[in-house]
Amino acid sequence: MSVDHLVPPALAPRPKPRRRGRIAVLLIAALFCYPAGMYGYDLTYPGDASFSVRTVDWLRDIGLGGVVNTVENWWYTRHPPSTAPPPARDLPPAGSSAGAAAGLRPPDLPVGRFAPAGEGVWTAGARSGTQVAEYTTFVQPDPGHASVVAGVAWLNQSLVRTRLFSGTKDPGGPGPSAIPDALRGTLVAAFNSGFKLKDCQCGYYLDGTTAAPLRDGMASAVIDDTGRVSVAQWGRDATMGPHVTAVRQNLDLVIDHGAPVPGLEKNPAGHWGSASNQFQYTWRSGFGTDRDGNLIFVGGGGLTLRTLAAAMAQAGIQQGMELDIHSPMVTFNSYRPDLAGSSPRKLLPAMPGQVDRYLSSDQRDFFATTLRFPPPVTG
Repeated sequence: MSVDHLVPPALAPRPKPRRRGRIAVLLIAALFCYPAGMYGYDLTYPGDASFSVRTVDWLRDIGLGGVVNTVENWWYTRHPPSTAPPPARDLPPAGSSAGAAAGLRPPDLPVGRFAPAGEGVWTAGARSGTQVAEYTTFVQPDPGHASVVAGVAWLNQSLVRTRLFSGTKDPGGPGPSAIPDALRGTLVAAFNSGFKLKDCQCGYYLDGTTAAPLRDGMASAVIDDTGRVSVAQWGRDATMGPHVTAVRQNLDLVIDHGAPVPGLEKNPAGHWGSASNQFQYTWRSGFGTDRDGNLIFVGGGGLTLRTLAAAMAQAGIQQGMELDIHSPMVTFNSYRPDLAGSSPRKLLPAMPGQVDRYLSSDQRDFFATTLRFPPPVTG
């Protein structure tokens, strides 16, 4: 037997322990650097957004959206609103007499069993000549929680024009992300749009550009080239045409033919957001049109999906969709371009956000309405 057979084969060199340690450190550093870098990105991204909103966006961006949904469901479903009547500070102040105004005026709304002073009674806002372009009021849609108040704004679409503006981050263009200076002299109202596009898997079209494909069956705010809004189920009530300038989709219809749609309390297949989202007591908003085609916005705190829909139906909406939810997101600010020196005001005193939101760049898309005919400004 050859001596060579008695010599063990050469062993492959093994990595030294110090080298393995360096590799492990680099891997751990890489795992931490990515989320840290994303957090820095979200914290510094252009456009108005609170620290909490930026932090939640970061959590969703790094794949923790399910955790965020679980925490939100746990928190909001376990903190119901008070059963006591709302304090006076939470109710809108009485304004000018609606009866003194000329032109079209909506009928006062039916009230609930609590009926605080002013509920369902319209207050006149911005005017176009002698006619009122905007009326506001409030309702109490939750019989079990007397503190819940939903603000209602009615906009005469014969006197106002509506535009959709893209946020710097969602969808990130096209067009301006703030109300241009040229429109501020006729500005009547500015208010939030819907969920983030990737969260609702919905479509977005503006001025010839499709930021996200439009999907059949989804609730859609459709704006034509005259600035009129209709709320429709895409593919059933509305389709793309030469006069459509903007489409903003968000979930499924909440109000159809004047009544809440079936299934709002069950949310089958996530038609209205994540599972159990419908049970959260939180700030919610929605809008739609009445029998005459006028635009109606509804928003308030402590609302479930069911009580939001109840408030929308009570306000006279025939076709309606939910917009955004949670406290940093629900905004409706009114302006009086016909009154010199007037200041913007919130639809409800407790409504979150700044009263001048959307006058500077915002991360989220939004709607704004302006007077069709510039008014003579009075003192």
